[in-house]
Amino acid sequence: MKLSRRNFLQGAALAFPLAEKAHAELKRMKITRIRYYESPITRPMVNQSFHVVTIETDAGLTGIGEGGSPDLVKQLAAQLIGQSPNKIDYLWQLMFRGLFYPAGREKTHSIGALDLALWDLKGKALGVPVHELIGGQSRDHIECYCTGFPNPKKVNLVENARACVEYGFRAFRTSIADPGQGNAFQNRAMVHKTFEQCQQIREGVGKAGDWAIDFHTRVDFPDAVKLSAMIEPLEPYFVEDLVRSENNSVYKQLRPMVKVPIAVGEQHSHKWDINELIEGRLIDYNRVSIPNCGGITEYLKLAALCETHYVGQTPHFTGPIGEASLVHCNAAFSGPVMMEMTGTAIDLPHKFYLPECFDFKAGKLYPNNRPGLGVTFDPSKIKMFWELNKHDQPIQLFHRPDGSLTNW
Repeated sequence: MKLSRRNFLQGAALAFPLAEKAHAELKRMKITRIRYYESPITRPMVNQSFHVVTIETDAGLTGIGEGGSPDLVKQLAAQLIGQSPNKIDYLWQLMFRGLFYPAGREKTHSIGALDLALWDLKGKALGVPVHELIGGQSRDHIECYCTGFPNPKKVNLVENARACVEYGFRAFRTSIADPGQGNAFQNRAMVHKTFEQCQQIREGVGKAGDWAIDFHTRVDFPDAVKLSAMIEPLEPYFVEDLVRSENNSVYKQLRPMVKVPIAVGEQHSHKWDINELIEGRLIDYNRVSIPNCGGITEYLKLAALCETHYVGQTPHFTGPIGEASLVHCNAAFSGPVMMEMTGTAIDLPHKFYLPECFDFKAGKLYPNNRPGLGVTFDPSKIKMFWELNKHDQPIQLFHRPDGSLTNW
């Protein structure tokens, strides 16, 4: 049917009261209970947790998030009971600052778990996917690079890299050579072994394909510089985490010595943890992920910071709900984006408790139009750590005259 101006206005007249009603109901909604579940596929590190959190409301809606640790999420969750889930940025500030000490990397990761659930709730309440709430799609799909492309036929590295790009991935990702269990990590030997592997990978991906390498903070400063120079003719898409992440200022010395694109952020967190690298144009790609940065609320601010300084997004692979959230955020980001996928996601280990999650096909991630994050969770399939329905704010809060939160 052709959409005339009259039909459009009639449809809009019907839709606006419904939208206004949904917004009003969202503002009246209160958080009544929060539950935390143990994911059987979680990583052993706190900052790569795949545990699931749910936020329930008095309107019968439930938001789903992911990440954090049982103790930190529980402390933060107590601050949210009785609050309106509509004020997401306010609640983010409350969790980050509401216990006086600014959150470190582990606590920010737990904030991210709850923040995802709040955005999921808002999308469900308004009946729209999260990417519609943050600007709509800037791209039809998101290209991916693959870490751990499966090698069922035990072919060589050249053939494996070739198969990866033929599958549809934009790039094949490798890392510094592994000396093997029980063997000492000899920097110089691993540098030369890595260079040989990179030559094979470049041959495999060909002129049309790309490849990237994660130094994984394993090598020392001079070896990071040396290997970067050795692989420069092989044109990597990016070189990741060249040195340890504790001292951002070291990139002021490193940047002029490295001529390949630099990606940093896997071990980083919120904007104050990485802003020096972005604002100083010391990196080309931001690797900070969700929920590590504090969730969607903080990722959007990082994305704006990156766009301002012409830095692209290559976020580290995360849990399945975090990956779904990254699709929403990066679908609405207009700058360069390439997301990480482990393997080919054919046999997804999370499907038994997350029947619907991210939409991946042939090396690409696709935004979907399901409300909220587009994730479906079956809590009967995994164990619950705890549930909470009582508010707790152990220290006094101060607010400015306009109602915004300030420090105690």
